[in-house]
Amino acid sequence: MTGSPYAFILAGGLGSRLCLLSERRAKPAVPFGGKYRIIDFTLSNCVNSGIYDVGVLTQYRPTSLRQHIGIGRPWDLDRTRGGVQLLQPSLDSVESDWYQGTADAIYRNLLHLRRRASEHVVVLSGDHVYKMDYTHLFAFHAASHASVTVAVTEVPAESVSAFGIIEAERDGRVVGFQEKPRQSRSRLASMGVYLFDRRSLIEWLTEDAAIPESGHDFGKDLLPRLVARGEAVYALRFRDYWQDVGTVDSYYRTNMDLLSDRPPLDLSDPSWLVHTQSADRPPVRIERGGGIERSLVANGCRVAGKVVRSVLFPGVVVAPGATITDSIVMNDTLVLRGAALDRAIVDKEVVVGESARLGWGDATAPNRACPEHLASGLLVVGKGARVPGGVTVGRNARIGAMVPEREFTGDVPAGGVVQGPEPEH
Repeated sequence: MTGSPYAFILAGGLGSRLCLLSERRAKPAVPFGGKYRIIDFTLSNCVNSGIYDVGVLTQYRPTSLRQHIGIGRPWDLDRTRGGVQLLQPSLDSVESDWYQGTADAIYRNLLHLRRRASEHVVVLSGDHVYKMDYTHLFAFHAASHASVTVAVTEVPAESVSAFGIIEAERDGRVVGFQEKPRQSRSRLASMGVYLFDRRSLIEWLTEDAAIPESGHDFGKDLLPRLVARGEAVYALRFRDYWQDVGTVDSYYRTNMDLLSDRPPLDLSDPSWLVHTQSADRPPVRIERGGGIERSLVANGCRVAGKVVRSVLFPGVVVAPGATITDSIVMNDTLVLRGAALDRAIVDKEVVVGESARLGWGDATAPNRACPEHLASGLLVVGKGARVPGGVTVGRNARIGAMVPEREFTGDVPAGGVVQGPEPEH
Protein backbone atom coordinates (compact mmCIF):
# COMPACT_ATOMS: atom_id res chain seq x y z
CA MET A 1 0.00 0.00 0.00
CA THR A 2 1.55 3.29 -1.07
CA GLY A 3 0.99 6.59 0.68
CA SER A 4 -1.76 7.08 3.25
CA PRO A 5 -5.06 5.91 1.71
CA TYR A 6 -8.36 7.58 2.41
CA ALA A 7 -11.61 5.66 2.90
CA PHE A 8 -15.17 6.78 2.24
CA ILE A 9 -17.80 4.65 4.01
CA LEU A 10 -21.31 4.93 2.57
CA ALA A 11 -23.58 4.80 5.61
CA GLY A 12 -26.68 6.75 4.64
CA GLY A 13 -28.87 3.94 3.36
CA LEU A 14 -32.62 3.91 4.01
CA GLY A 15 -32.67 0.12 4.52
CA SER A 16 -36.43 -0.26 4.04
CA ARG A 17 -36.11 -4.05 3.63
CA LEU A 18 -35.10 -4.28 7.30
CA CYS A 19 -38.62 -3.22 8.20
CA LEU A 20 -38.94 -1.83 11.75
CA LEU A 21 -35.25 -2.25 12.52
CA SER A 22 -34.26 0.65 10.25
CA GLU A 23 -37.29 2.90 10.50
CA ARG A 24 -35.72 4.98 13.28
CA ARG A 25 -32.03 4.50 12.50
CA ALA A 26 -29.73 4.21 9.49
CA LYS A 27 -29.15 0.62 8.39
CA PRO A 28 -25.42 0.65 9.33
CA ALA A 29 -26.46 1.62 12.88
CA VAL A 30 -28.68 -1.45 13.37
CA PRO A 31 -27.44 -3.54 16.34
CA PHE A 32 -25.86 -6.86 15.43
CA GLY A 33 -24.29 -9.90 17.06
CA GLY A 34 -25.03 -9.15 20.71
CA LYS A 35 -22.92 -6.01 21.14
CA TYR A 36 -22.03 -4.46 17.78
CA ARG A 37 -23.56 -2.20 15.12
CA ILE A 38 -23.36 -3.31 11.50
CA ILE A 39 -20.92 -0.49 10.60
CA ASP A 40 -18.42 -1.76 13.20
CA PHE A 41 -17.23 -4.42 10.76
CA THR A 42 -16.28 -1.95 8.03
CA LEU A 43 -14.70 0.50 10.49
CA SER A 44 -12.70 -2.33 12.09
CA ASN A 45 -11.60 -3.60 8.67
CA CYS A 46 -10.22 -0.13 7.97
CA VAL A 47 -8.14 0.24 11.12
CA ASN A 48 -7.02 -3.41 11.09
CA SER A 49 -5.80 -2.78 7.52
CA GLY A 50 -3.90 0.35 8.53
CA ILE A 51 -6.42 2.89 7.18
CA TYR A 52 -6.82 5.65 9.76
CA ASP A 53 -8.30 8.44 7.64
CA VAL A 54 -12.00 7.77 7.15
CA GLY A 55 -15.03 9.80 6.05
CA VAL A 56 -18.43 8.32 6.95
CA LEU A 57 -21.18 9.60 4.65
CA THR A 58 -24.45 9.79 6.54
CA GLN A 59 -27.89 10.79 5.35
CA TYR A 60 -30.98 8.92 6.60
CA ARG A 61 -31.68 9.29 10.36
CA PRO A 62 -28.02 9.71 11.31
CA THR A 63 -28.47 10.42 15.05
CA SER A 64 -27.78 6.91 16.38
CA LEU A 65 -24.84 6.54 13.99
CA ARG A 66 -23.32 9.83 15.17
CA GLN A 67 -23.80 8.85 18.80
CA HIS A 68 -22.24 5.44 18.22
CA ILE A 69 -19.16 6.58 16.29
CA GLY A 70 -18.58 9.79 18.23
CA ILE A 71 -14.96 10.86 17.83
CA GLY A 72 -13.94 7.31 16.89
CA ARG A 73 -12.13 6.29 20.06
CA PRO A 74 -13.04 2.55 20.05
CA TRP A 75 -11.45 2.24 16.58
CA ASP A 76 -8.40 4.39 17.45
CA LEU A 77 -9.75 7.03 15.07
CA ASP A 78 -9.72 9.96 17.53
CA ARG A 79 -6.71 11.57 15.87
CA THR A 80 -5.57 15.13 15.17
CA ARG A 81 -4.34 14.05 11.71
CA GLY A 82 -6.74 11.81 9.85
CA GLY A 83 -9.21 10.03 12.11
CA VAL A 84 -12.92 9.81 11.37
CA GLN A 85 -15.27 12.49 10.05
CA LEU A 86 -19.04 12.16 9.70
CA LEU A 87 -20.08 13.84 6.46
CA GLN A 88 -23.69 14.87 5.86
CA PRO A 89 -25.37 16.35 2.77
CA SER A 90 -25.04 20.12 2.66
CA LEU A 91 -28.11 21.84 4.06
CA ASP A 92 -27.51 25.05 2.13
CA SER A 93 -27.57 23.51 -1.32
CA VAL A 94 -29.89 25.09 -3.88
CA GLU A 95 -30.51 21.60 -5.21
CA SER A 96 -31.90 18.63 -3.29
CA ASP A 97 -30.21 18.10 0.05
CA TRP A 98 -30.27 14.32 -0.44
CA TYR A 99 -27.55 12.39 -2.25
CA GLN A 100 -28.84 11.16 -5.60
CA GLY A 101 -26.79 7.96 -5.59
CA THR A 102 -23.57 6.46 -4.27
CA ALA A 103 -21.40 8.20 -6.87
CA ASP A 104 -23.15 11.50 -6.20
CA ALA A 105 -22.46 11.10 -2.48
CA ILE A 106 -18.72 10.84 -3.11
CA TYR A 107 -18.77 13.59 -5.75
CA ARG A 108 -20.35 16.04 -3.33
CA ASN A 109 -17.59 15.31 -0.83
CA LEU A 110 -14.61 15.55 -3.21
CA LEU A 111 -13.43 18.56 -1.19
CA HIS A 112 -12.27 16.16 1.51
CA LEU A 113 -10.38 14.07 -1.04
CA ARG A 114 -8.73 17.05 -2.73
CA ARG A 115 -7.35 18.17 0.61
CA ARG A 116 -5.41 14.94 0.92
CA ALA A 117 -2.34 13.65 -0.85
CA SER A 118 -3.62 10.07 -1.01
CA GLU A 119 -2.78 8.19 -4.19
CA HIS A 120 -5.71 5.87 -3.64
CA VAL A 121 -9.20 6.03 -2.18
CA VAL A 122 -11.29 3.13 -0.92
CA VAL A 123 -15.08 3.36 -1.20
CA LEU A 124 -16.88 0.99 1.15
CA SER A 125 -20.42 0.07 2.17
CA GLY A 126 -21.20 0.41 5.85
CA ASP A 127 -23.92 -2.24 5.96
CA HIS A 128 -22.15 -5.56 5.31
CA VAL A 129 -20.83 -8.12 7.80
CA TYR A 130 -17.37 -9.49 6.98
CA LYS A 131 -13.69 -9.34 7.93
CA MET A 132 -11.33 -8.30 5.13
CA ASP A 133 -7.72 -7.19 5.04
CA TYR A 134 -7.79 -4.35 2.52
CA THR A 135 -4.00 -4.54 2.05
CA HIS A 136 -4.67 -7.55 -0.22
CA LEU A 137 -6.91 -5.30 -2.30
CA PHE A 138 -4.10 -2.76 -2.67
CA ALA A 139 -1.57 -5.45 -3.63
CA PHE A 140 -3.87 -6.89 -6.30
CA HIS A 141 -4.68 -3.40 -7.60
CA ALA A 142 -0.98 -2.59 -8.05
CA ALA A 143 -0.10 -5.95 -9.61
CA SER A 144 -2.98 -5.65 -12.11
CA HIS A 145 -2.17 -2.02 -13.01
CA ALA A 146 -5.85 -1.34 -12.40
CA SER A 147 -7.53 2.05 -12.30
CA VAL A 148 -10.31 0.57 -10.19
CA THR A 149 -10.55 -2.74 -8.38
CA VAL A 150 -13.83 -4.23 -7.16
CA ALA A 151 -13.99 -6.93 -4.50
CA VAL A 152 -16.42 -9.71 -5.47
CA THR A 153 -17.84 -12.80 -3.84
CA GLU A 154 -19.73 -15.78 -5.28
CA VAL A 155 -23.46 -15.92 -4.51
CA PRO A 156 -26.07 -18.62 -5.25
CA ALA A 157 -27.65 -18.49 -8.72
CA GLU A 158 -31.06 -17.73 -7.22
CA SER A 159 -29.64 -14.61 -5.49
CA VAL A 160 -28.05 -12.80 -8.46
CA SER A 161 -31.07 -10.49 -8.83
CA ALA A 162 -30.21 -8.89 -5.47
CA PHE A 163 -26.66 -7.81 -6.41
CA GLY A 164 -24.49 -6.07 -8.93
CA ILE A 165 -23.11 -9.00 -10.95
CA ILE A 166 -19.67 -8.92 -12.56
CA GLU A 167 -18.26 -10.97 -15.45
CA ALA A 168 -14.48 -11.23 -15.33
CA GLU A 169 -11.72 -12.92 -17.30
CA ARG A 170 -9.30 -15.32 -15.63
CA ASP A 171 -6.85 -12.55 -14.76
CA GLY A 172 -9.64 -10.57 -13.09
CA ARG A 173 -10.25 -8.06 -15.89
CA VAL A 174 -13.91 -7.06 -15.75
CA VAL A 175 -15.73 -7.43 -19.07
CA GLY A 176 -19.33 -7.08 -17.91
CA PHE A 177 -21.30 -5.44 -15.11
CA GLN A 178 -25.04 -5.84 -14.57
CA GLU A 179 -26.98 -4.26 -11.72
CA LYS A 180 -29.43 -6.78 -10.21
CA PRO A 181 -30.10 -8.87 -13.35
CA ARG A 182 -32.94 -11.38 -13.35
CA GLN A 183 -30.47 -14.07 -14.38
CA SER A 184 -26.80 -14.18 -15.28
CA ARG A 185 -24.10 -16.58 -16.38
CA SER A 186 -21.87 -15.13 -13.67
CA ARG A 187 -22.42 -15.49 -9.94
CA LEU A 188 -19.75 -12.98 -8.91
CA ALA A 189 -21.42 -10.24 -6.87
CA SER A 190 -19.93 -6.86 -6.07
CA MET A 191 -19.29 -6.50 -2.34
CA GLY A 192 -19.51 -2.73 -2.43
CA VAL A 193 -15.75 -2.53 -1.90
CA TYR A 194 -13.98 -0.34 -4.49
CA LEU A 195 -10.38 0.83 -4.73
CA PHE A 196 -9.74 3.76 -7.08
CA ASP A 197 -6.74 5.68 -8.24
CA ARG A 198 -7.46 9.08 -6.73
CA ARG A 199 -7.01 11.14 -9.90
CA SER A 200 -9.14 8.79 -11.98
CA LEU A 201 -11.93 8.82 -9.42
CA ILE A 202 -12.10 12.60 -9.35
CA GLU A 203 -12.15 12.73 -13.17
CA TRP A 204 -14.86 10.05 -13.49
CA LEU A 205 -17.11 11.51 -10.80
CA THR A 206 -16.88 14.97 -12.35
CA GLU A 207 -17.77 13.47 -15.72
CA ASP A 208 -20.70 11.50 -14.25
CA ALA A 209 -22.09 14.57 -12.48
CA ALA A 210 -22.43 16.31 -15.85
CA ILE A 211 -24.52 13.51 -17.42
CA PRO A 212 -28.20 14.41 -16.88
CA GLU A 213 -29.53 10.92 -17.56
CA SER A 214 -27.15 9.24 -15.08
CA GLY A 215 -28.51 7.92 -11.79
CA HIS A 216 -25.11 8.85 -10.30
CA ASP A 217 -24.64 5.40 -8.79
CA PHE A 218 -21.50 3.25 -8.85
CA GLY A 219 -23.24 -0.02 -9.63
CA LYS A 220 -25.92 1.22 -12.02
CA ASP A 221 -24.02 3.90 -13.90
CA LEU A 222 -20.35 4.58 -13.29
CA LEU A 223 -18.83 1.09 -13.29
CA PRO A 224 -20.81 -0.23 -16.31
CA ARG A 225 -19.76 2.88 -18.23
CA LEU A 226 -16.08 2.36 -17.35
CA VAL A 227 -16.22 -1.32 -18.35
CA ALA A 228 -17.98 -0.54 -21.62
CA ARG A 229 -15.27 1.84 -22.74
CA GLY A 230 -12.40 -0.43 -21.77
CA GLU A 231 -11.02 1.19 -18.62
CA ALA A 232 -8.76 -0.98 -16.46
CA VAL A 233 -11.43 -2.35 -14.12
CA TYR A 234 -10.44 -5.51 -12.23
CA ALA A 235 -12.21 -7.85 -9.82
CA LEU A 236 -10.57 -9.38 -6.74
CA ARG A 237 -12.33 -12.53 -5.58
CA PHE A 238 -13.00 -12.71 -1.82
CA ARG A 239 -13.45 -16.28 -0.60
CA ASP A 240 -14.20 -15.73 3.08
CA TYR A 241 -17.47 -15.02 4.85
CA TRP A 242 -19.42 -11.96 3.66
CA GLN A 243 -23.07 -11.16 4.17
CA ASP A 244 -25.32 -8.37 3.01
CA VAL A 245 -27.72 -8.04 5.96
CA GLY A 246 -30.15 -5.83 4.09
CA THR A 247 -33.29 -7.92 4.70
CA VAL A 248 -34.97 -9.17 7.85
CA ASP A 249 -34.26 -12.78 6.82
CA SER A 250 -30.57 -12.21 6.04
CA TYR A 251 -30.12 -10.17 9.22
CA TYR A 252 -31.65 -12.97 11.29
CA ARG A 253 -29.73 -15.72 9.50
CA THR A 254 -26.39 -13.92 9.85
CA ASN A 255 -26.91 -13.47 13.59
CA MET A 256 -27.82 -17.14 13.91
CA ASP A 257 -24.66 -18.11 12.00
CA LEU A 258 -22.67 -16.84 14.98
CA LEU A 259 -24.23 -19.55 17.18
CA SER A 260 -22.91 -22.54 15.23
CA ASP A 261 -20.20 -24.76 16.72
CA ARG A 262 -17.74 -23.33 14.19
CA PRO A 263 -19.09 -19.89 13.34
CA PRO A 264 -18.09 -18.71 9.86
CA LEU A 265 -17.14 -15.33 11.34
CA ASP A 266 -14.80 -15.63 14.33
CA LEU A 267 -15.49 -12.72 16.66
CA SER A 268 -12.84 -13.90 19.13
CA ASP A 269 -9.89 -13.77 16.71
CA PRO A 270 -7.26 -11.71 18.60
CA SER A 271 -5.51 -10.82 15.35
CA TRP A 272 -8.61 -9.18 13.89
CA LEU A 273 -10.73 -7.62 16.58
CA VAL A 274 -14.10 -6.10 15.77
CA HIS A 275 -14.12 -2.86 17.74
CA THR A 276 -17.25 -1.18 19.03
CA GLN A 277 -18.57 1.40 21.45
CA SER A 278 -19.21 -0.49 24.69
CA ALA A 279 -21.06 0.74 27.76
CA ASP A 280 -19.88 -0.32 31.20
CA ARG A 281 -22.14 -3.13 32.37
CA PRO A 282 -21.92 -5.71 35.16
CA PRO A 283 -21.18 -9.36 34.35
CA VAL A 284 -23.87 -11.72 33.11
CA ARG A 285 -25.89 -13.11 35.99
CA ILE A 286 -27.49 -16.56 35.71
CA GLU A 287 -29.90 -17.05 38.58
CA ARG A 288 -31.35 -20.20 40.12
CA GLY A 289 -33.49 -21.96 37.54
CA GLY A 290 -31.86 -20.06 34.71
CA GLY A 291 -30.22 -21.80 31.78
CA ILE A 292 -28.44 -20.77 28.59
CA GLU A 293 -27.73 -23.05 25.64
CA ARG A 294 -25.84 -22.24 22.44
CA SER A 295 -26.38 -18.51 22.70
CA LEU A 296 -24.56 -15.17 22.76
CA VAL A 297 -25.32 -13.26 25.94
CA ALA A 298 -23.81 -9.80 26.48
CA ASN A 299 -22.79 -8.04 29.69
CA GLY A 300 -25.48 -6.78 32.02
CA CYS A 301 -27.95 -9.57 31.19
CA ARG A 302 -29.81 -11.34 34.00
CA VAL A 303 -31.23 -14.77 33.17
CA ALA A 304 -33.60 -16.61 35.50
CA GLY A 305 -35.46 -18.37 32.69
CA LYS A 306 -34.31 -20.39 29.66
CA VAL A 307 -32.40 -19.04 26.65
CA VAL A 308 -31.79 -21.39 23.70
CA ARG A 309 -30.08 -20.57 20.37
CA SER A 310 -30.53 -16.85 20.83
CA VAL A 311 -28.62 -13.55 20.84
CA LEU A 312 -29.09 -11.29 23.86
CA PHE A 313 -27.71 -7.74 23.84
CA PRO A 314 -26.59 -5.89 27.00
CA GLY A 315 -29.04 -5.49 29.86
CA VAL A 316 -31.71 -8.01 28.80
CA VAL A 317 -33.65 -9.49 31.74
CA VAL A 318 -35.23 -12.94 31.41
CA ALA A 319 -37.55 -13.50 34.40
CA PRO A 320 -38.25 -16.88 36.05
CA GLY A 321 -40.32 -19.17 33.85
CA ALA A 322 -39.68 -17.12 30.70
CA THR A 323 -38.22 -18.79 27.62
CA ILE A 324 -36.40 -17.31 24.64
CA THR A 325 -35.79 -19.60 21.67
CA ASP A 326 -34.20 -18.88 18.28
CA SER A 327 -34.55 -15.14 18.87
CA ILE A 328 -32.63 -11.84 18.86
CA VAL A 329 -33.34 -9.57 21.83
CA MET A 330 -31.76 -6.12 22.00
CA ASN A 331 -30.57 -3.89 24.82
CA ASP A 332 -32.50 -3.49 28.07
CA THR A 333 -35.54 -5.50 27.04
CA LEU A 334 -37.51 -7.12 29.86
CA VAL A 335 -39.06 -10.55 29.28
CA LEU A 336 -41.32 -11.02 32.29
CA ARG A 337 -42.34 -14.13 34.18
CA GLY A 338 -43.72 -16.95 32.06
CA ALA A 339 -43.39 -15.11 28.73
CA ALA A 340 -42.17 -17.03 25.67
CA LEU A 341 -40.39 -15.81 22.52
CA ASP A 342 -39.83 -18.00 19.45
CA ARG A 343 -38.16 -16.74 16.24
CA ALA A 344 -38.63 -13.15 17.36
CA ILE A 345 -36.51 -10.07 16.69
CA VAL A 346 -37.09 -7.65 19.56
CA ASP A 347 -35.62 -4.15 19.47
CA LYS A 348 -34.34 -2.14 22.45
CA GLU A 349 -36.19 -1.35 25.68
CA VAL A 350 -39.23 -3.53 24.98
CA VAL A 351 -41.31 -4.98 27.81
CA VAL A 352 -42.87 -8.39 27.13
CA GLY A 353 -45.61 -8.90 29.70
CA GLU A 354 -46.11 -11.92 31.93
CA SER A 355 -47.19 -15.09 30.09
CA ALA A 356 -47.25 -13.31 26.70
CA ARG A 357 -46.35 -15.54 23.75
CA LEU A 358 -44.51 -14.10 20.75
CA GLY A 359 -44.12 -16.29 17.65
CA TRP A 360 -46.93 -18.81 17.43
CA GLY A 361 -49.27 -20.18 14.79
CA ASP A 362 -49.23 -20.06 11.00
CA ALA A 363 -45.87 -19.20 9.44
CA THR A 364 -47.23 -18.95 5.90
CA ALA A 365 -49.37 -15.81 6.26
CA PRO A 366 -47.18 -12.82 5.29
CA ASN A 367 -47.36 -9.56 7.16
CA ARG A 368 -50.17 -7.46 5.79
CA ALA A 369 -48.20 -4.17 6.02
CA CYS A 370 -44.91 -5.38 4.51
CA PRO A 371 -45.50 -8.82 2.95
CA GLU A 372 -42.33 -8.61 0.86
CA HIS A 373 -40.11 -8.20 3.94
CA LEU A 374 -41.82 -10.30 6.62
CA ALA A 375 -43.06 -13.68 5.37
CA SER A 376 -40.73 -16.41 6.67
CA GLY A 377 -42.19 -16.94 10.15
CA LEU A 378 -40.20 -14.30 12.02
CA LEU A 379 -41.87 -11.50 13.94
CA VAL A 380 -40.48 -8.06 14.72
CA VAL A 381 -41.13 -5.87 17.75
CA GLY A 382 -40.10 -2.21 17.53
CA LYS A 383 -38.09 -0.23 20.05
CA GLY A 384 -39.83 0.64 23.29
CA ALA A 385 -43.03 -1.36 22.63
CA ARG A 386 -45.09 -2.65 25.55
CA VAL A 387 -46.62 -6.08 24.93
CA PRO A 388 -49.37 -6.81 27.47
CA GLY A 389 -49.34 -9.90 29.66
CA GLY A 390 -51.21 -12.93 28.37
CA VAL A 391 -51.27 -11.81 24.72
CA THR A 392 -50.33 -14.19 21.90
CA VAL A 393 -48.59 -12.66 18.87
CA GLY A 394 -48.53 -14.72 15.68
CA ARG A 395 -45.65 -15.28 13.28
CA ASN A 396 -44.85 -12.65 10.65
CA ALA A 397 -46.44 -10.04 12.91
CA ARG A 398 -45.16 -6.51 13.21
CA ILE A 399 -45.44 -4.64 16.53
CA GLY A 400 -44.54 -1.00 15.99
CA ALA A 401 -42.04 1.02 18.00
CA MET A 402 -43.29 2.73 21.16
CA VAL A 403 -46.66 0.91 21.04
CA PRO A 404 -48.37 1.20 24.44
CA GLU A 405 -50.33 -1.69 25.95
CA ARG A 406 -53.65 0.04 25.24
CA GLU A 407 -53.14 -0.39 21.48
CA PHE A 408 -53.54 -4.15 21.85
CA THR A 409 -57.18 -5.21 21.63
CA GLY A 410 -56.41 -8.88 22.09
CA ASP A 411 -54.21 -11.49 20.44
CA VAL A 412 -52.34 -10.49 17.26
CA PRO A 413 -52.88 -13.01 14.44
CA ALA A 414 -50.17 -14.30 12.12
CA GLY A 415 -49.20 -11.50 9.75
CA GLY A 416 -50.93 -8.95 11.95
CA VAL A 417 -49.88 -5.38 12.69
CA VAL A 418 -50.03 -3.20 15.78
CA GLN A 419 -49.08 0.23 14.52
CA GLY A 420 -46.98 2.53 16.63
CA PRO A 421 -46.65 6.31 16.40
CA GLU A 422 -44.95 7.69 13.29
CA PRO A 423 -41.20 8.32 13.71
CA GLU A 424 -40.32 11.97 14.29
CA HIS A 425 -38.47 13.62 11.42
